[in-house]
Amino acid sequence: MQHTKLSGETFYNMMVNGSNKLKEKSSFVNSLNVFPVPDGDTGTNMSMTLRAAVKEIENSKHLSIGEISRKFAKGALMGARGNSGVILSQILRGISKGLENKVEADSQEFANALREGCKSAYKAVMRPTEGTILTIIKTAAETAVNCCTDDITELMDSVYKQSKIMLDRTPEMLPPLKKAGVVDSGGMGLIIIFEGIMEVLRDNIEVLTTDKSIANTVSVINNYNTQDIKFGYCTEFIILGDSKKVTQFKNDLELHGDSIIVVGYDDVIKVHIHTNDPGIVLSKAIQLGELSKIKIDNMREEHRSLLSESVHEFAIEEKTAAVEDSYQELKRYAFIAVAMGEGIKNIFKDLGVDYVIEGGQTMNPSTQDILDCINRLNAEHIFVLPNNKNIIMSANQAADVSDKDIRVIPTKTIPQGITCITTFNPEADVEENVEELTSATDMVKTGSITYAVRDTEMDGVVIKEGNILGLIEGEIKEVGEDVFDVLEKVLDEMIDDESELITLFYGQDCKEEEVDVFFTNIEEKYSDIDVQCYKGEQPLYYFIISVE
Repeated sequence: MQHTKLSGETFYNMMVNGSNKLKEKSSFVNSLNVFPVPDGDTGTNMSMTLRAAVKEIENSKHLSIGEISRKFAKGALMGARGNSGVILSQILRGISKGLENKVEADSQEFANALREGCKSAYKAVMRPTEGTILTIIKTAAETAVNCCTDDITELMDSVYKQSKIMLDRTPEMLPPLKKAGVVDSGGMGLIIIFEGIMEVLRDNIEVLTTDKSIANTVSVINNYNTQDIKFGYCTEFIILGDSKKVTQFKNDLELHGDSIIVVGYDDVIKVHIHTNDPGIVLSKAIQLGELSKIKIDNMREEHRSLLSESVHEFAIEEKTAAVEDSYQELKRYAFIAVAMGEGIKNIFKDLGVDYVIEGGQTMNPSTQDILDCINRLNAEHIFVLPNNKNIIMSANQAADVSDKDIRVIPTKTIPQGITCITTFNPEADVEENVEELTSATDMVKTGSITYAVRDTEMDGVVIKEGNILGLIEGEIKEVGEDVFDVLEKVLDEMIDDESELITLFYGQDCKEEEVDVFFTNIEEKYSDIDVQCYKGEQPLYYFIISVE
């Protein structure tokens, strides 16, 4: 269908449909992760960023395109998760700038808005890398600006086609993509958004408003109380295992919940259950094979949230009442850290961190999550420890929109975060501490043990799905079949003559008795080095290793 002008309503439909499209395909985008480790989350981060933006424009369908784009960009900015989500939010921020104060937009104005989106994205990245989502938005902007047509549908068709061609070239720009045999995941996410936009323009799709679906849900939920929910956790996941065991597994689950759906085909088993103990269900499931796409929702919490018209997608560990927060005495310093695993979160709390946000690999907190913690602290100076390279941009974005003195220390790993908090000197001035904490990140080496989620070849090393992977500073250094064999080899490579301390954090999939045996052997092997071991309970990673 031809569009010579974009109204606010059409723009609304474009953005919502783009968000819906990305949500449908987020798992596919995640699978394009270059490294074959189980923490590819680009699709999830981009999708959740857009969903936060969509929530911001509920009930705004009939506003001007300038106003809707402004609200949409604000929602994306505050909901941005991970580097890909932050970059996407900056693209939308630039588009909003290009559409500012406009009731409608013609093809040239929309093309200029895409160019502003490109400029904003490049400015947000300290060292822009080509072959990424940045290259795709640059191609989109250049194509739009150079497209001589009054028809916005035709313009976006050209944008989509040229962007897709450029996406297919990204492996030639970035050797890691070529080695892994994938295109850039962030670029693919943007292409999928363009697909959703094109559907609306071409087929004149009117997307159902989110607020209607919420209203309908609330009307149903109002018919029962939270206490009426017998099993509180809606648990869904996929088992990559023998589907012949479906019947027995379903029978095993009957004692642990209701609304049970277990469907198997080939080597995949899809599971849905309402239960009061997701841990038991997952521990039974993992005996059948590798788990994927785990999703656990607290239905009682959702019920309460819907009734109060307040939905919070991310749980902050400390649930201190807002009234109590408002009476906090002003203190000089406060800390916020991001971590996953009960053991690791407790270590940060014991070291004096004020708030620990649950998050990390596959679960990046949003700008708003970090800002919520900042707003609850009454301190002259607030330090944020992201502890993950994919959270640093969100933390910086939260600092930018806060009126408090926020210092983001760019910690990329849990060991770096722990080293920083132990280095902190409450008697020193803030600039001194910033310098010391930033320097402290170089004092610690980080390793980790996880597993491969797909077959690949990297630097001449053949990796098979299910192999145990040993990483040092994010690079795969060891591949094997046994967790402890790989762990020992990684330790041997990390330790040198200057090493004084080894710290192991073991994950939720490790057996404590096996860890104890290994710990004893390591103490004997490195008798001149202090060795510590903690129950981290982190998912996905059997071990996180720190060597100082």
